[in-house]
Amino acid sequence: MENKETFRYTYSAKDQAEIKAIRSKYTAPERTEDKMEQLRRMDGAVTRKASTVALVLGVLGALILGTGMSLVMTDLGEIFGLYGAVTMLVGILIGIPGIVLICMAYPIYNRALRKGREKIAPEIIRLTDELLK
Repeated sequence: MENKETFRYTYSAKDQAEIKAIRSKYTAPERTEDKMEQLRRMDGAVTRKASTVALVLGVLGALILGTGMSLVMTDLGEIFGLYGAVTMLVGILIGIPGIVLICMAYPIYNRALRKGREKIAPEIIRLTDELLK
């Protein structure tokens, strides 16, 4: 006959709390998003996307403008073989698109924000209706 002994281990409440804390580090969080959090997340996503687009255009425009200004105000043009009035003309021609990009950043931000809000408006209206009841 076989002797089958089974062992059963029990841990104290302190040990069990520590075990659960360690286990929670390695498992995916089981958090459900309530409607208010979902509403905030959706609204924030639209604003972040529009801000990102505007920032990229603004920074790109500033870099282009800075390149043009460097050609006009320093001896950088001589490195490229440009002298005198030609350097100034090339610097101005490079700087103008930078100014245009900088000036267009805010209207593009507004347009992206408006389009993003139009896109998620039905879902936002549905969520706000549920929350206001």
